[in-house]
Amino acid sequence: MIDVRRSDERYSGGEPARGITTRHAFSFGSHYDPDNLRFGELIACNEERLEPGAGFDEHPHSHTEIVTWVVEGELTHRDSAGHTTVVRPGDVQRLSAASGVRHEERNDGDTPLVFVQMWLAPRSHGGEPSYEVVRAIGDAEPYELPASGALLHIRRPAVGERTALPTAAAVHVHVVRGELRLGEDDLGPGDAARITDGRGLELIPTAGPTEVLIWEFTG
Repeated sequence: MIDVRRSDERYSGGEPARGITTRHAFSFGSHYDPDNLRFGELIACNEERLEPGAGFDEHPHSHTEIVTWVVEGELTHRDSAGHTTVVRPGDVQRLSAASGVRHEERNDGDTPLVFVQMWLAPRSHGGEPSYEVVRAIGDAEPYELPASGALLHIRRPAVGERTALPTAAAVHVHVVRGELRLGEDDLGPGDAARITDGRGLELIPTAGPTEVLIWEFTG
């Protein structure tokens, strides 16, 4: 089964007056939708845009795996565990909130910052927070998130190049840029597909450059 969710179906959020624009793919805050709480272990997939100087002030998280993918600009991350990091396009950032952590995210640059932030539910609660950044991750190997039983595949196929999707009970596809065909559906930037029990499915780019984030949930 392929359930396509379009970019313009996302819930609008953030604080535009403060230079923060957010587009939520799942039920979030005041946009409560009991039929759209999660897919697999994925509980949030937010498209964020921060204008120069804007950001999210220090706030808490717990029992959440937070994975961030920068599309444009540079993200400055600071947290209560003492990490201060600048995350750039092509980097994967992971913050495991565990029993509790506070962090802030800002655009300290002079150009807009665009990023995709994904929250996943861990299999078990508690423990100590942890953090890492993988620089300039390639397409060859997926990024493993054992705490949530998930793999993140980064794909940047050329136009006409077929990309086989993982065979798993649940697969989530998010298009960052470009245009691709999945089965009978055409996908564009911000579109997503939630796939259950898919077999033999392929992504075929029709206009590029392309960049796609694919979550494979191992169950």
